[in-house]
This record gives sequence, structure tokens and C-alpha cells, in this order.
Amino acid sequence: MTSKTVLITGAAHRIGAAIARELHACGMNIVIHHNQSSEVAASLSDELNRTRSNSAFVVQSDLLEADSYTETITQAHSFNNRLDVLINNASTFFPTIMGEISLQDWQSIIGVNLQAPLFLSQQAAPYLAEHSGCIINLTDIHALRPLKDHSLYSTAKAGLIMLTQSLAKELGPSIRVNGVSPGAILWPENMPVEKKQETLSKVILERKGNLDDITNAIRFLINEADYMTGQILNIDGGRSLHS
Repeated sequence: MTSKTVLITGAAHRIGAAIARELHACGMNIVIHHNQSSEVAASLSDELNRTRSNSAFVVQSDLLEADSYTETITQAHSFNNRLDVLINNASTFFPTIMGEISLQDWQSIIGVNLQAPLFLSQQAAPYLAEHSGCIINLTDIHALRPLKDHSLYSTAKAGLIMLTQSLAKELGPSIRVNGVSPGAILWPENMPVEKKQETLSKVILERKGNLDDITNAIRFLINEADYMTGQILNIDGGRSLHS
């Protein structure tokens, strides 16, 4: 059986890197996409290739550039002349205070979180269809319950949920499209302790999740969810049920 080839955007750090390691451990070949994290991406690729030779490959592109989508997918496909899975993980996250929001803020947040998944999916679709592949979009619990001072981010992730459902209709039956919506898995850098405690007070399970919770869901959607499309898995400890 030929190993699946998986493209993960924003795969050099955090959740993206954890997904890369998990899927690689399952025998898949990994295309590690990054923008400015060349050293970290190369280190991750070397790590995976030491475990299994010729199993990881690095692609660099700026997802705000219009020509990046074709280039990224073409390079990913060229690794093994196949592409089975596209994971739209890359994300831009920063506060946007009402009254101070700029067009550049809009272009940055909407561009990476919503525009890129659309155009990468469009470019990847012909390759994915050849092997009954799938697309997985990383959304956010704040797509449904907006985060204060992050209106653009919340809007972009809400759009990504609708895009997931729309692509499921557009690309079925040959391609499945689903999403994973993480809750408190990795804290933002420099997050105050009080804010962490406030967040956990709204989580039914009263604890932070871990990277395995996300990677297990991704693995499930790829390998065990053949009759699932257009769905969003909330991996949030019940946070999305908080009123």
C-alpha cells in the first residue's frame, strides 16, 4: 500500500508540528509548509527523515501572495507525485481593536485564515480526487462565540466553518472536507495566569487539553471517517457549551 502524502500548512510550530509528527508516526509522508520558519521546518524535516528516509519535505511560501497557492500545491504534489490530504492549519492571530482596525489587518487575518484555505483547496482538489483524499481545516471555538477585541479573527474562522461545509458539497463525493475546532490546547504566548484561569472556568472538564487531543482527531478524520464530510469536531472540553 502506498503511503499517503499530507500537506500541512504552518507545520513548523505548535499544533502543525504535532500533527506532522503524529501522521508521520502512522506511516504517512509529510510536506511541511512554512513561511518564515526555515530553520525550524528544516529541523523537523530532518527529524522525520532520520526516522524514515525520504518521508518529509519542506515547502516555503507566503500565503498572502496570490501566486503562492499554485506554487505550494505543485511543490507538495511533486514530492511523491501524489497528494492525499491537505490540512489547512496556518493561522494569523492578533487583537484588532474596534476603531483601530486597518485594511492591512483585514488582509493579513482574512488572507491566511480564510483566503488561503479556499485557494489551496481549489488547487489541490484535482490531485486529492485521484486518491479519494480529504481536506481538514483547523477552525476555532471563537468562530461561533466571538473573542473580544478579535473581531477579524473570529469572523475569519466563522467563514472557515462555512467554507468547510461549502467545499464538502462542492468537492463530494470524491473528496471529504471536515474541520477540527480546538479549544484551550496551547496558550497564546505571554498570556496572564488570571486569563488562563478565567478561560478554564468556562470549560466543563475544568482543564486544558493537550496536543494529542487534536492529533488524534486529525488521524481519525483521515483514516476512520470515510462516511463523514462537512462536519466540525469540537475538541474543547465542553467550552463551546458555556453560555
